[in-house]
Amino acid sequence: MKKLLIAAVIGTLSSTLMLAATDAAAQGTSTTAKKPAPKHRIIKRKANPAKEAKVDPIPAGSEHWSCAEGAQFDLKGDMARDQIVTVHWANKNYNLPRQVTTTGADRFHDAATGLDLVVIPTKAMLFSDKDSSRLADECKTVAMQQGAMAPTQAQALNPANRAPAAASGAAGQ
Repeated sequence: MKKLLIAAVIGTLSSTLMLAATDAAAQGTSTTAKKPAPKHRIIKRKANPAKEAKVDPIPAGSEHWSCAEGAQFDLKGDMARDQIVTVHWANKNYNLPRQVTTTGADRFHDAATGLDLVVIPTKAMLFSDKDSSRLADECKTVAMQQGAMAPTQAQALNPANRAPAAASGAAGQ
């Protein structure tokens, strides 16, 4: 009797599973689960190149510096007196604060961007702290290319560049 009862239960379960499989086949779905269709449309937007490649305008009143190997930048500010100058390099504007030096060179450095401008009386150099490279060398303005010295703070403090009366008064002492 126990064997008959077990056979009946197995037969009932088998027929139930077969009916479920037949109903699923009739509805066109399989027994494996499929992903449901999204309830909303997914909109893919094309990349906007104007937003990706932001170009800062060259600051008005800036001075153009031409460098070796075709490099160039524009500088806005008075290196003899300003504490912050703006350098337009690689289509971006960088505000570089003045750094104190012991060599007499004018150094403007921004630790956040890693841009470093060093100006000596005969040329300017632009460095990157990020990869320890020299970005531009032998940079000069049009006046410097004609023999003038860079308008640096060191040049403004040089006694030879002061008024003749002040220079002769200092020589007489």
